[in-house]
Amino acid sequence: MTAGMIGGVVLRSKALLAPMAGVSDRAYRELCMAMGAGYCVSEMVSSKALSFGSKKSVELMEIDNSERPCGIQIFGDDPLCMVQAAESAMANKPDIIDINMGCPAPKISGSGSGSALMRDPALCGRLTEAVVRAVDVPVTVKIRKGWDDSTVNAVEVAKICEQAGAAAITIHGRTRQQFYKPPVDYDIIKLVKQSVSVPVIANGDIDSAKKAKQVLDYTGADFVMIGRASMGDPWLFAQINAFLDDPSQPLVPPSLEEKLDVMVAHVAKMVAYKGEYIAMRQARKLVMGYFKGLRGAASLRNDAGKLETMDDLLRLKHQVLTAQR
Repeated sequence: MTAGMIGGVVLRSKALLAPMAGVSDRAYRELCMAMGAGYCVSEMVSSKALSFGSKKSVELMEIDNSERPCGIQIFGDDPLCMVQAAESAMANKPDIIDINMGCPAPKISGSGSGSALMRDPALCGRLTEAVVRAVDVPVTVKIRKGWDDSTVNAVEVAKICEQAGAAAITIHGRTRQQFYKPPVDYDIIKLVKQSVSVPVIANGDIDSAKKAKQVLDYTGADFVMIGRASMGDPWLFAQINAFLDDPSQPLVPPSLEEKLDVMVAHVAKMVAYKGEYIAMRQARKLVMGYFKGLRGAASLRNDAGKLETMDDLLRLKHQVLTAQR
């Protein structure tokens, strides 16, 4: 299934997996791509950390062929450092390089990176142009509505980045000051789409197949990007694809057994990549997502927060199956 292109890169569907720090690792990306995501992006990689030889940052850029098409997302506020980061990323043969201009986390925006770049549109342009010149794959940018409600400048930044060579614009319809609080402004996404000629990817609170179609229809965006809603629900990508293909067909949710089997396979792959100690601690919040909507979900989330081994997870799976019958 082909749903469009970014630069010369063919995307497999209109529902894309967002980069999420601490979440969208290799195991997560492989799972979501297998479930119908059209494209995925690495966790964001610090250009500054790469320049200091950070081993963890290098590991974040590893890509398996089963994830493709896959982009590597970098962040920073210095054009030279960003160029070096992009060049380092190319060793992993990413399909796309993505520049983060939207992360609201204080440790990122407080240092002038991420969403702080929205306060300096000219710098956004210089960063984009420098990276575009440095690599031979499409370069995309991920922006927000603006820094706050008094500086809503997504259209201006999008135009500048397009002029600098960006092959697509992802826009999250909130300001930095909102973080992830409602509401999402889909009007600003529509305005960005009307203002640029490159593909636009809509992002923010797209948590169902119906919502994905509504956002695509309303904004005119070319793709939707799914982040937190996919945690514990990687089936969302396939449901969006099916609904866009034929809205009249009923969407069939996974059975409890299927959900828990996928959860275990997901965490097992994390363990294979990172080792049990690190993987199980990172998996705790992901496992919580698989329990959404179940009876006793609060208690199950509490148990998930204590996971230390794969045996713990298998016991919890058995406990859930027994309790829900």
